[in-house]
Amino acid sequence: MDEERREEERVTVSLEVFWEGGSGLHPARISDISLGGCYLDTIGSAEPGEVIGLTIKLPDGERLTLRGEVAFRIKNLGFSVCFTFLTDEEQRLLTQLINR
Repeated sequence: MDEERREEERVTVSLEVFWEGGSGLHPARISDISLGGCYLDTIGSAEPGEVIGLTIKLPDGERLTLRGEVAFRIKNLGFSVCFTFLTDEEQRLLTQLINR
C-alpha cells in the first residue's frame, strides 16, 4: 500500500484465529489489530471485498467472533481485514484486547 488509509493505530500482537470465507475454514495468526481492522498471516485465499468471519482466541482462553471485509491481500502471505460490522459489545471486547 502506498498510502496509509488507517484511521486507528494498530497494535502488534500474535493471536491465533480461525477465519471462514468462500474458500472454507482456515487457521491464521493476527499480527496487528485495531478497532478498525487487523492483518492475518495465512496461506488461505480471500479476495478484496469478501466478507469473512473471524474467531480470535483471546489470551484468557475465551473466543471473540467478529466479521469484516477483506481490504487487500498479499498472495500466499495474508490479508488485511476491515471491521465494518462491530456491535457495541464486540467493540467493547476488542477495545479490552487492544488495551492489554
